[in-house]
Amino acid sequence: MAHPSTPAPWWQTGVIYQIYPRSFQDSDGDGVGDLPGVLERLDQLVWLGIDAIWLSPIFRSPMADFGYDVADYRDIDPLFGTLDDLDRLIEAAHRRGIRVILDLVPNHTSDQHPWFVESRSSRSNPKRDWYVWADGASGGGPPNAWGSMFGGSAWTYDPPTGQWYYHGFLAEQPDLDWRDPAVEAEMLDTMRWWFERGIDGFRIDVLWLLLKDPALPVDPARPWAGRADLPGMLGIVERMRAVADAFDERVLIGEIYLPLERLVRYYGPHGRGIHLPFNFGLITLPWDAVAIGEAIRSYEAVLPPGAWPNWVLGNHDQSRIATRAGRAQARAAAMLLLTLRGTPTLYNGDEIGMADVVVPPGQQRDPAGIHGPSRDPERAPLRWASGAGGGFTGGEPWLPLPPDEPGASVSAQRDDPDSILTLYRALLALRRREPALQLGSVEVIAARPDGLLAYRRTLGERSLVVALALGEVTADTRDVVPAGATVLLATRPGLADPRTLVPGDGIIVAAA
Repeated sequence: MAHPSTPAPWWQTGVIYQIYPRSFQDSDGDGVGDLPGVLERLDQLVWLGIDAIWLSPIFRSPMADFGYDVADYRDIDPLFGTLDDLDRLIEAAHRRGIRVILDLVPNHTSDQHPWFVESRSSRSNPKRDWYVWADGASGGGPPNAWGSMFGGSAWTYDPPTGQWYYHGFLAEQPDLDWRDPAVEAEMLDTMRWWFERGIDGFRIDVLWLLLKDPALPVDPARPWAGRADLPGMLGIVERMRAVADAFDERVLIGEIYLPLERLVRYYGPHGRGIHLPFNFGLITLPWDAVAIGEAIRSYEAVLPPGAWPNWVLGNHDQSRIATRAGRAQARAAAMLLLTLRGTPTLYNGDEIGMADVVVPPGQQRDPAGIHGPSRDPERAPLRWASGAGGGFTGGEPWLPLPPDEPGASVSAQRDDPDSILTLYRALLALRRREPALQLGSVEVIAARPDGLLAYRRTLGERSLVVALALGEVTADTRDVVPAGATVLLATRPGLADPRTLVPGDGIIVAAA
């Protein structure tokens, strides 16, 4: 934490809002969201009260994996607009006090990226070593039994050169070889290029997968052994951090799915690594007060000195919280996310209580859905208004919109004092007013089988208690809510007695 006399950096006190651009706002009627659409909705985000937007990939791409197959790291795909559109968005966002974070995909490129086109042109090409190439097994077939995240072998044979290339995801997404210094140098230079253009930070995709063991070991008990969280990663994140630190107030956020004790290593030696290695506990844990309370304690216990925590409730790869925990619990989840110690990241649509959208088989688009659960349901377009296009598009949306139900849109909820959108706005405003919610310590004071989760946030003389009913029965809070405490905010306006919470209720109180 920053010294009391030193203002905390914006990424510690602020709230990050993830935008999945394809599904946020379409400005030209092609059914796909774009950068001018994001610009069009900036004032709504100011009204909501967020501090930064993270844009899922917008770089030039054949869209085999919807932008996570990059063909040019320094250009915008025409589907989303142009570099000028992004410059206008950055300028407009900064003018409104909103930071802009880009999604960087350094682990792999598109097979149409010029680097890979060169790499596969011959074994002697200077960029051959930019990717992971290997000879096949002695008896024929791929070099080893590594599997792809999307199903099938992680190796594809290239007949002209007689070798196989590795891809942890689709065959159209060959993995870069970060053991080649030229690859690292190029990616770090790309980061500098964007920082100079005014970007405030990067969310770094699958950061823990960058290095692969050249020995290609196979361990059936650990399918990702030899290609995840390998020695050498901390050196890479230190060098990434050095690039960011050469600019003012830039932030690096790492996508890392690892156990806590390994996750926190990515803060780097002496805090010189990633500012915010994503903590996905609220996504991956069961919706259970005891489990979440223990996760809070465990996370705080393993954080290195000076490391700043963070929490994520949902994203474009995981079922939405309103589906995972139920619509009633979505309100308690909002209060949980925005009152824990650390930087919260909010996924677009969660603020109106969006649930996963049913996508009929003939309309599914996610390539991962061929071999496993589709990510389409959580990527459906945001419903801004009622009607066929939902205020999202004047054309045919690329994925089905949420059902046009009463109260399901942004416009319907904006002026409704009982809506979950109003609750999110009130939580964000309270968080901004209360330094204890931004920078205070956290202490779990109850995590009970009946579903009650309660914790105290303290800064100086100011002490607040948050109590949440995460179970399926009414929870009694008399042992955690101080006598005479003032209720600062409740998850629903009609909550009359803070001593009794029904499932999905939550309160924030200040000690008398």
